[in-house]
Amino acid sequence: MTPVRPRTPGRILLLGGGSEIGQEILRALDAPAGSEVILAGRDEQRMAELGTELPYTVRTVPYDATALDTHQRLIDELFAAGPIDLVISAAGVLTPQAELDTDPRAAGTLIDTNLTGHVTALLAAVPHLRAQRRGLIVVLSSVAAVRPRRANFVYGAAKAGLDAFARGLADALHGSGVRVLLVRPGFVIGRMTAGMPPAPAATTPAAVGAAVADAVRSGAPVVWVPRKLGVLWLGLRLVPRPLWRKLRR
Repeated sequence: MTPVRPRTPGRILLLGGGSEIGQEILRALDAPAGSEVILAGRDEQRMAELGTELPYTVRTVPYDATALDTHQRLIDELFAAGPIDLVISAAGVLTPQAELDTDPRAAGTLIDTNLTGHVTALLAAVPHLRAQRRGLIVVLSSVAAVRPRRANFVYGAAKAGLDAFARGLADALHGSGVRVLLVRPGFVIGRMTAGMPPAPAATTPAAVGAAVADAVRSGAPVVWVPRKLGVLWLGLRLVPRPLWRKLRR
């Protein structure tokens, strides 16, 4: 399939406008200079700062991944203003498992942010993208989705659900002119993981952004960052469960 890259100025929607990875994807994309970027998120200050750094026309709109009842209306309003060529679904939080163990409600918020909010917002966008007969959806999953570990099993469960949703959505959209790019980064050194010792094969937001931009241009359906994680996790899936549960990272 031909990679999605508008030849004329287009529109890009970043759900999770304060996301470091989302911001690096925008920086790495080779979009036409006149493109409009819509940053949808809660941190108005961060989004405003990013807007001054991008070579695009930037607009910010309020978006809360956990406010599920608001997603349909927001998406409908944004598409009513014109076609959207690229939707990047990047909202996410990483709460330590020890905190979630004693606060089930916080665990529910994490699930809504990392899974449910993506589902409601993207399903709201799908009919509009189908009607356009073109477009790309980028979904930020995680290596944690492949096999959740005891050290962050709620986060892993959310990402596993999101990963499955993205794969199913890609199949559902096959032949429609709309495609899905599933992104599986390893441990990303950044704001979300501040204070945590890096895991093996750690990466950076900039590296993820560059890898995603390459995949957008090539038309790849899945990208692992770093690439070697794809091979590594083929083996890790075979680790016996008694040994797996002993892993802390």
